[in-house]
Amino acid sequence: MTKNPEELTLRRLPLEILACAAAMAAGSLIFFSLRTALFILAGGLFSAASFLWLSRTVARFIGPDRKSALKRGLAFYALRIVLIIAVFFTIILLAPRMILAFAAGFSSLVPAILAEAVVAIWQMNTWKA
Repeated sequence: MTKNPEELTLRRLPLEILACAAAMAAGSLIFFSLRTALFILAGGLFSAASFLWLSRTVARFIGPDRKSALKRGLAFYALRIVLIIAVFFTIILLAPRMILAFAAGFSSLVPAILAEAVVAIWQMNTWKA
């Protein structure tokens, strides 16, 4: 059974988020403490888990009943935002100096998506040639 490229990308992205966070954590060991590296890795893990949760539940909300799907989707997204804010506030309360490290790991989604976009553009150009 062959999967389309979008499904393959959605399956690959959480692993790429973790790989990016692990690379940033390893690089941070040169300049910062092990605790900082662990918070970067934890941020990446949380980002990958959040992405997985979002990608798996969005498919369930898409259906024929557009009005109820929109309400459920908005409620789900509001719950997701509240949980993310709760995690950040908890870190601010327990380890305020580590919030930037966690945010850096959480933001590893951005370079992972950028890498996927570069690969997709490169594949489009080679296909056209």
